[in-house]
Amino acid sequence: MRVLTAGESHGEYITTILEGFPKGVSIDEKFINQELRKRMSGFGRGKRMSIESDKVNIVSGLRNKITLGSPIAMLVKNKDNKIFTQKKDSLPILSVPRPSHADLAGAMKYQETDIRNILERSSARETVARVCAGAICKQFLLNFGIKVASFTLGVGGVSSDKCPKNINDIINQTKISKLNCIDKSKEKLMTKEIESAAVAGDTLGGVIELWIDGVLPGLGSCMQYDKRLDAKLASCLMGIPAVKGVEVGLGFDYARVKGSDSHDPIYYKEGKGFIRKTNNSGGIEGGMSTGSPIVLKLAMKPIATLAKPLDSVNILNKKAAKAPVVRSDICAIVACAFIAESMSAIAITESFLEKFGSDTLREISSNYSNYLKTLKSFSKKS
Repeated sequence: MRVLTAGESHGEYITTILEGFPKGVSIDEKFINQELRKRMSGFGRGKRMSIESDKVNIVSGLRNKITLGSPIAMLVKNKDNKIFTQKKDSLPILSVPRPSHADLAGAMKYQETDIRNILERSSARETVARVCAGAICKQFLLNFGIKVASFTLGVGGVSSDKCPKNINDIINQTKISKLNCIDKSKEKLMTKEIESAAVAGDTLGGVIELWIDGVLPGLGSCMQYDKRLDAKLASCLMGIPAVKGVEVGLGFDYARVKGSDSHDPIYYKEGKGFIRKTNNSGGIEGGMSTGSPIVLKLAMKPIATLAKPLDSVNILNKKAAKAPVVRSDICAIVACAFIAESMSAIAITESFLEKFGSDTLREISSNYSNYLKTLKSFSKKS
């Protein structure tokens, strides 16, 4: 399966092409639009979210809401469109790069004197396309009882150590949260942090925890590095703008404890087979799913565009200048979480199709059922 995206932040459309997706999957565009609304939500978002009302237009790959096995193409129209493919716009040249953005590195790579030609594509507005693809994958995964959910662990200097009981607990507790948080007392402090940053002309990042539940043992592989499930998930998640770190299970905490205190002992229970009472590995061992919930953490850096900008340099005359002030978010931790859900759904779907086939849902379901039988047989006492 392959996902391609196209479109500029202020172009006419954001475009998604999903290729290699199986035939026979029921897809509801209402679910995709629901996911797009989630991406636009959260305390700390900027003014653009009040301009846009993202809605998907599925233009190919389905008939009567059922996938055909052909490439799925989706369009989301930008209401705030200012640049055009066939006529000149009136936007001024941008020549001062923002620190921590793609501006300068992109200008140097493409020998570009107008940074707008870099930022239009490098903008996180492109993630609209990924949410569309992820929403398609989520609907596929639900056929096999696989759910994806996320919650905010921390914003700025405020963090929570509250642990959810299960994935349904996450879904239920974050429904009415402004920051996609399961800790209501810490959420109030996070909100104050964002308000303070806004007053100071600053921005904030945070930490997100992501759960994927219902994955059988054996997705991914230990045979090649690029087939390892943790590697695939990390690659997809690190591809999100502003994500600067990904942890699986204990992550960096593994470096601070002994193996005897951190590895997950294996037990056998009649009727259940092989079980683990802990999940420090985050549901992945040797690049393969264990059957326990897959648990990941993401570190999101603060948004690069500041209301009180940092020092920079004009790339044309090489003189010192302040970075430009453009419309932006104060904190987009909620949007990042839902984009992460989409990217992880894409990664899980890719590994799922590698194991069970990718032509038709009927064939995949048959292969999945047969694999369930082999797992039960393997786990039975002889």
